[in-house]
Amino acid sequence: MVETVLLVGVVASIFVGFNIGGSSTGITWGPSVGAGIVSKTTAAAVMTVFVFLGGMTVGRNVMDTLSEGLIDVELTLAAGVAVLFFIGLGMLIANIFGVPVPTSMTTVGAIAGLGLATDTLNYETIAGIITWWIVTPIIGLWIGVLIGRYIYPWVNNRVTITKSEGPLLALERDATVPRPTLGPNTTQTELATTVAVLAIGCYMAFSAGASNVPNAAAPLVGTADGLPDDTAIIIATLAISLGGFTIARRTMDSVGGELSDIPLLAALFVMVTASTITTLLSWAGIPISLVMATVMTIVGIGWGRATRPITVREAVSRDPEPSEIELGAIVAEEKVGETAPQIGEPEAEDVLRGEDLFNPRAIIKYVSMWVIGPSMSTILAYGFFTAFPGFA
Repeated sequence: MVETVLLVGVVASIFVGFNIGGSSTGITWGPSVGAGIVSKTTAAAVMTVFVFLGGMTVGRNVMDTLSEGLIDVELTLAAGVAVLFFIGLGMLIANIFGVPVPTSMTTVGAIAGLGLATDTLNYETIAGIITWWIVTPIIGLWIGVLIGRYIYPWVNNRVTITKSEGPLLALERDATVPRPTLGPNTTQTELATTVAVLAIGCYMAFSAGASNVPNAAAPLVGTADGLPDDTAIIIATLAISLGGFTIARRTMDSVGGELSDIPLLAALFVMVTASTITTLLSWAGIPISLVMATVMTIVGIGWGRATRPITVREAVSRDPEPSEIELGAIVAEEKVGETAPQIGEPEAEDVLRGEDLFNPRAIIKYVSMWVIGPSMSTILAYGFFTAFPGFA
């Protein structure tokens, strides 16, 4: 009987990991794939390696929180399997609404529902987690504002990310030992920017592993009849990898072309910011959604760029100079030879398009799912474990 329940749990863990791989691989590598810098197959392969590293290192802290810190008793194997079911159900609901899945939040909600039903919830821990769920979007937003207002326009005038025709590198066979050299059309700048893009993608993949591997692994860890930590992490990684090689191919196309039409350079700023926030919180053992930091950083960069025509002094004075703040594109690349306007000076007219900043309905939908997702999993888990206490 125990073996059967464990087998069902492994299948549920693979299902959860498969869906995580589909969404997180697209978010991580979509911009690079869309720019033609890396292929979908290479992206999925590299994603597998760094997801595993993130899960094996920083992800262990999140797994400890999910398997031991949220409730004051040890999870039974049956309870762990049920929790995985509610995680998968929450992901299904989010997919139906067509928004990125807040997997970490859904996982916490399902375990919290178990704790409420059995009166074993650690309220201090859950309060700390929810506090970070509130603070993280604010942090991402304001970091994005600073980047969009002060940093991105300056960097954009000095860095150009291009993809030339032909291979990036080639083998020089004239020497005794063949050695790598630049491709026929590759410049030193292109090589450096490509390496930077790949490094940032690997960093985001590591962050995704740190935050997402525990969601598929933790419910089967720490139980008397469950799996060892390393085994659960390997199973979750392989499931995420499977999702990356299959359903993520469409996601990468979607993200590569739909990230609000922002340039690759701006997407890299978003990736670094969101990955750093997520990795630091995962290191602290806080289950957090990579999507949450990503979306709010994108919005912040848009607002930062849109408010460049207004100085800080004008913004805080009661009688500012008559200067209208228009909702500009999230980021718009200056044309060749064009200099970004100084703070307080208006942007070019073709930059200021209110409809391109962000879609308020889309933002409302994202934020709603951050509330609805964990709330639904909490309510469903609470109802289930209350009706069937034997599973707990």
